[in-house]
Amino acid sequence: MVVGAAVVELRIRGAQSLKQKRGVVRSVIQRVRNQFNLSVVEVGGQDTWQRAILGFAAAGEESERVRSVLRDAIDFVERTHLAELRDSDIEILRLPLSEREAFPSWEFQE
Repeated sequence: MVVGAAVVELRIRGAQSLKQKRGVVRSVIQRVRNQFNLSVVEVGGQDTWQRAILGFAAAGEESERVRSVLRDAIDFVERTHLAELRDSDIEILRLPLSEREAFPSWEFQE
């Protein structure tokens, strides 16, 4: 199993309040969830008007596929032009468990 995580730093231009910023952030989060079926959450910048840090998570069988989906999601955020993409990073974690190790056959005794 492969788990991928991405972090995206956004600048929300023109936001004059946390309420305005939250509207933009909610829109970005919902669009990414709908388009890519990823877990998305705001992980930083909650107390600032013009900065947000979003975290994306995906799981799959192939690391290149997981990385590609996360990269596509980051590119999508940039193309929406709802906020300026300041920085991004992707990390991939391969869990070494095989099917056999993850689900051992158990013998139950009564």
